[in-house]
Amino acid sequence: MYNRFYGFRENPFNQTPDTDFFFPSEHHKAAMDAMLYAVRQRKGFVVITGEIGSGKTTVSRALLKKLGDEVKSAVITNTHLTPKGIILLMMEDLEIDYVPGSKEKLLIQLNEFLLTQASMDQTVVLLIDEAQNLSPACLEEVRMISNLETEKEKLVQIILMGQPELKSKLQKPTLEQLRQRIALRYELRPLTEKEVKDYIRYRLNLVKSNGKDMDSLFNEEALSLIYKHSRGLPRLINIFCDHALLTACVAEAKCVTPKMVEESVSEIRF
Repeated sequence: MYNRFYGFRENPFNQTPDTDFFFPSEHHKAAMDAMLYAVRQRKGFVVITGEIGSGKTTVSRALLKKLGDEVKSAVITNTHLTPKGIILLMMEDLEIDYVPGSKEKLLIQLNEFLLTQASMDQTVVLLIDEAQNLSPACLEEVRMISNLETEKEKLVQIILMGQPELKSKLQKPTLEQLRQRIALRYELRPLTEKEVKDYIRYRLNLVKSNGKDMDSLFNEEALSLIYKHSRGLPRLINIFCDHALLTACVAEAKCVTPKMVEESVSEIRF
């Protein structure tokens, strides 16, 4: 509704993890660099954690886009699975022509596929989002998949992404062997106040179609209020900004004011 009024090509604050809107804050860039290093150096296992709405999924999608043809990837987002289900989803996402059978037979076929990819110097990545929901049995299965290797390198690079509970789950004594295989860990932190302001302006200017500078569309106090209420979490920033722009558009205002932000936050929380 407000795109035409403000001269946007598209909505600047959609809730989908659109990699075109990836904002390289200090922590998001560091997480991206850590994952790139681990995948390209075939380190085997990476764990990325962060609060709900901190941008984990967007970072992971941006990573895969950046890697492009460098890797073959399997992405698992449904983590309420059985151990066998993880293997099946991975093989299907990698488009492996497999023969159905027991978990052990599936692992043999997966290993054969990975050895073929390694012989062609092709990197394979398994990315599991919302990994905090994996059962201990499934996490143990992921460890078994990480055991697929040659004498020189891991055959599959595994990235676990999840909420802070994932860290607690990985501390269980039964997962000691998995913990030992984690090459890199990184925790995504919320954006600082300056980063929140830069993030909002970045997205606004990314979608402008009229050539006008969008830096003043939200005044400074309004931006500070969005930081306060969002706690620096990108998902909440998007929600509050989207609603505030709609409020401003209805009022035919050229600038989002602190009052509009407060009204939007109140309505959303209600």
